[in-house]
Amino acid sequence: MGLTWKKEHIDIVLVPTGLLIMFCYHLFLLHRHLRLPHTTTMGHDNHYRGAWIEKMMQVESKDRSQALTVINSNISAAFNLASISLVLSSLIGAWIGSSSETTFTSQLIYGNTSQSVIAIKHISLLICFIVAFASFVQSARCYVHSIFLITMPNADIPITYIQQAVVSASNFWSVGMRALYFATPLLMWVFGPVPMFASSLVTVVVLYNLDWNSTPLLAFQPAGERPEILKKIGQEMTAVGRAIGQEMTAVGRAFEHHGRP
Repeated sequence: MGLTWKKEHIDIVLVPTGLLIMFCYHLFLLHRHLRLPHTTTMGHDNHYRGAWIEKMMQVESKDRSQALTVINSNISAAFNLASISLVLSSLIGAWIGSSSETTFTSQLIYGNTSQSVIAIKHISLLICFIVAFASFVQSARCYVHSIFLITMPNADIPITYIQQAVVSASNFWSVGMRALYFATPLLMWVFGPVPMFASSLVTVVVLYNLDWNSTPLLAFQPAGERPEILKKIGQEMTAVGRAIGQEMTAVGRAFEHHGRP
C-alpha cells in the first residue's frame, strides 16, 4: 500500500530545503571571506576600518574626538538593534505561552498545523533573535574596548590591537545581522512552508548581490612609512636651505669685494 500524500508532508520537504539553501550559501560566503576577503563586502569594509584606525592613530590623542564620535554612533546602533532583538524575543516567548490552534492556522495555512510544529516555529525564531541580541551586545563591547585603547594617554599601544577590536566588533555586527536574515524565512514559516521556501530563495538572491565586492581595495600607505617620508623631506629641505644660504653668502662677499676702493 503506497504512502498517501498529505499537506503536512510539505513541511518535511520545503522547510529543510530552504534552510539547507541558507546554510550552504553562508558556508560558501564564510569560505570566500577567509580565503579571498577582498571579494566580499565584509572583507572590503574591514580593510577600510583597519586603514581608518591606522590614520586616526596618527593624530594626537587630544584631537581624536572625531574617531570617538564615529565609534559612539556604532555603539548606539548596536544597542538599539540588541534592544529590538530582546523585545522580539520577549514577544515570541509570550506568543509561545499563549499560542493555540485557530481558524487561521488550521484552515488557511497549507502545511502542518500541529501544536508541535507551531512550537518549533516559535522556538526557531526565538533562537535567531537571542543570537542576534548576544551578537549586537558583543559588538558594542568590542567598540567600547577600542575607545579605551584609543583614548589611553602616554601609551605606546600597537595599532593592531585597536584594529583587532574594531574588526571584531564589525564581525559580531555581521553575525547579528545574519541571525536577523535567518529569522526572515522562519517568520514566513508561520504562514506556511511555501512562503518560507520562497523567502529563503529571495533572501539568498538579495544577499548574494549585497555580499560580493568587485571594487579593488585602495592601498593605503602604512603608518610606519610616513615618518620616514617626512624625515626624507626634512633632510631635502635642509639641504636646499643650506645651498641657498651658501649662495647668499657668496653673493654678499662678491658685493663686499666690488664695493672696496
